[in-house]
Amino acid sequence: MTRGHRESHKIKSIGWLRAAVLGANDGIISTASLIIGVASAHASHGNLLLTGVAGLIAGAMSMATGEYVSVSSQADTERAALAEEKAELENDGPHEHRELAAIYERRGLERGLADEVAHALMAHDALGAHARDELGITEITTAKPLQAALSSASSFAVGASLPLVVTTISPDRWTVPAIAGTSLLFLATLGGLAARAGGAPLMPGMLRVMFWSALSMGVASGIGNLLGAT
Repeated sequence: MTRGHRESHKIKSIGWLRAAVLGANDGIISTASLIIGVASAHASHGNLLLTGVAGLIAGAMSMATGEYVSVSSQADTERAALAEEKAELENDGPHEHRELAAIYERRGLERGLADEVAHALMAHDALGAHARDELGITEITTAKPLQAALSSASSFAVGASLPLVVTTISPDRWTVPAIAGTSLLFLATLGGLAARAGGAPLMPGMLRVMFWSALSMGVASGIGNLLGAT
């Protein structure tokens, strides 16, 4: 007797993974760049910590708000599309059946088999079949605004806390290099973990995030030095 075959596809986690990685990356990059920019303008250690804490709070709230509004708009669009599809099914079921069968034909099924499949799926769950195969709305991709907002805000806060901890424990003269070095290390680790969780190659994800993060911190340092000099 053969055991049941179970598959675990990494794409199922793509929704929360995207929000979590984006939040943590933003938390590290924005807070590190903010502190480095202020430090380059010769601010005191206390001001650096205050700047970092303010950036953490403002950034987390901004991430949560932006993600909630964005995903809520997506959810509203999905609900409107499902309501429209439900009305079409009620008003003209035969046409919707032909439409679904045509989709399966384009995917490679013979006309008779496509018609049978469409008939069977619509008998089981007509709206679900059209949502999935016509509209592209599935359980995996369904928008979840609150989940996305909380994930983004919490991951941003965790990411932002890392440069803050480094700022707290590093001597004044080593603050900028310590934050830059550890932040790049954190970001490379996060990029590698995200790539591994998503089943993608490690190095491209790590190198991308390190390059753009180094550029961001370099620009912030340059502006801080310029403003500090004037």
